[in-house]
Amino acid sequence: MSKPFDAIVIGAGQAGPSLVGQLTGAGMKVLMVERKLFGGTCVNTGCMPTKTLVASAYAAHLARRASDFGILVGAEVGIDMKRVKQRADTVSYNARTGVEKWLRGMENCTVIEGHARFTAPHEIAIGSETYTAPRIFLNVGGRANIPDMPGINDIEYLTNTSILQLDEVPEHLVVVGGSYIGLEFAQMYRRFGAEVTVVEKGPRLVSREDEDISDAIKDILEAEGIAMRLNAECISFKPHPNGVEVGVDCTNGAPSVVGSHVLMAIGRRPNTDDLALDKAGVALDERGFIKVDDHLATNVDGIWALGDCNGRGAFTHTAYNDYEIVAANLLDGENRKVSERIPGYALYIDPPLGRVGVTESQARASGRPILVSKRPMTRVGRAVERDETLGFMKVIADAETQKILGAAILGTSGDEAIHGILDTMNADVGYPQLKWSVPIHPTVSELIPTLLGDLKPA
Repeated sequence: MSKPFDAIVIGAGQAGPSLVGQLTGAGMKVLMVERKLFGGTCVNTGCMPTKTLVASAYAAHLARRASDFGILVGAEVGIDMKRVKQRADTVSYNARTGVEKWLRGMENCTVIEGHARFTAPHEIAIGSETYTAPRIFLNVGGRANIPDMPGINDIEYLTNTSILQLDEVPEHLVVVGGSYIGLEFAQMYRRFGAEVTVVEKGPRLVSREDEDISDAIKDILEAEGIAMRLNAECISFKPHPNGVEVGVDCTNGAPSVVGSHVLMAIGRRPNTDDLALDKAGVALDERGFIKVDDHLATNVDGIWALGDCNGRGAFTHTAYNDYEIVAANLLDGENRKVSERIPGYALYIDPPLGRVGVTESQARASGRPILVSKRPMTRVGRAVERDETLGFMKVIADAETQKILGAAILGTSGDEAIHGILDTMNADVGYPQLKWSVPIHPTVSELIPTLLGDLKPA
């Protein structure tokens, strides 16, 4: 006999626990199902452990540069990778156990650890037990995408999850994929002391960004000794006495590179292939993402999809915003929409890239009259004082409406400074409002009014 609930939430990632809190607070009896680790990708294999590792790598990098600041330290900078890993593990563990404790302590919330599968549109099975609810929320996340490349099944490789288990520095890490995840690990392990090669099928890194951003990122990483193999049209793998031989078939350079370790960083795929969604009639797109409307509802009444599994955002903050949208519409009678969300994100190399809105290329392709301004980070006093002047700021605005369309800050604290522009865009006001603000000196953000004041037709 099925056990009834008012709502079932599958997946304790970024959106799930907060949604459970809202639903139980509204008096609903809720079942929370988590089959592996509470907290989801961000807490366990994404933001929290990786940014903890990035911080350790930055400390090593800064220690090597100590003399530039007049600080005298020993000649060698040692890396205790076991301690580095322990620190990241501790951060994840504390966050994970905190989420679990919060859920288990909620009134009206039943927590079950297990693998949920649909047996009907509003019924799931976990082991031999079945549960029903008129409202089901899918927050099942995603995992590393491993394309069927020649030789991939003949080698051992790392993903963004398994690489976190390393407690030693690889001799030579080959990163397959020149986008966000791959580049963060590439710089991180280079700073830990590994030889690093990035293999990218396309002609440039982070191809969704403007070409000047891609070029600057490439220059930054190459300056730290990271080898780049772009235009790798035919990537293949085979075992080698020293690890793995990666065929790259590039237009320039040796046809292959040998690494002690290989990290596969070629995008993500949703965890939707083992939920028996067909039994519920939930529609998927060609990539396996759950199709949702502007309110995050699926094609089946009473079933919603939030977070990475719906293809409408690939970040912790977009997953959390999915929860906010669903909760506001369901419980508060609002009409929040995903399409109203202004996209913003960051790439956590050093210096970081903060991004919001459209790129310059996208703005030009729209055919609308635009204004563009660009300033180097060498003009930022805070960057000069830190001796971290790599990168630049760029903003794009609509010439007619004076609304900011997008911006990029590739530079020290770029991930924080971008929020001044993001907030202006969310407020839906013209750039003159921000242009005449009086920012604090000395900060990275203080150059933004100057940047806006230099907007010119493009």
